[in-house]
Amino acid sequence: MIDIRSGEVLEELQQAVADRGIRNAAITLVGGVDAFTISTMPAHNALQDDITTYDQRGELTGTGEVVDGRVHVHVVCGIEGDVAKEGHLHAATVATFFVRAYVNEITE
Repeated sequence: MIDIRSGEVLEELQQAVADRGIRNAAITLVGGVDAFTISTMPAHNALQDDITTYDQRGELTGTGEVVDGRVHVHVVCGIEGDVAKEGHLHAATVATFFVRAYVNEITE
């Protein structure tokens, strides 16, 4: 388990994975963030990223992977009004809450 209490989630997670020498793994995330940036793809172009930054708190859950030492995560963030925002995670800031990443290393 990687417990992130402050900072940028992907940076902290990437550093923790590198420090542990993890090259390949499955990741499950849970927690709350103070701001986040995600992307989705438009219907007319699956290779394009529509990136949106939300400068508001969100309840975060997500899944991802580590492949060749690189972290890749998709999340759902619940924001005020019971609205879900989901997509590929580009950044998320933790200051008020926490994010816990459960990392299951794959050794094959």
